[in-house]
Amino acid sequence: QVQLVESGGGLVQPGGSLRLTCAASGVAFDSYDMTWYRQAPGGERELVARITNSGIPYYANFVKGRFTISRDNAKNMMYLQMNNLTPQDTAVYYCNGYPSYTVLRTTFSWAQGTQCTVSS
Repeated sequence: QVQLVESGGGLVQPGGSLRLTCAASGVAFDSYDMTWYRQAPGGERELVARITNSGIPYYANFVKGRFTISRDNAKNMMYLQMNNLTPQDTAVYYCNGYPSYTVLRTTFSWAQGTQCTVSS
């Protein structure tokens, strides 16, 4: 049974930083490209960043230069370092994944996510 657990969210002031973690179990982690999504209040879930099984990152335009996605296949973990946060980054952040070398999609059931709030 696949389980994804997001953590690391919190309340931070504008310009601050957070580091999110996604812990995966029950899955051949190194065979999956992994993704970070977010959903703001009243908004739709949107893709923030993805990383291939070999570690090649891709970012949504709205986070380029501010966020860094990474992974540790040995630990079945994925990370999202978020810097220079703005109130527009306030959202629940979720991780998901899909088999490498296939079409981008969400394969796993959504977990609870981790709330990130940027406010002064």
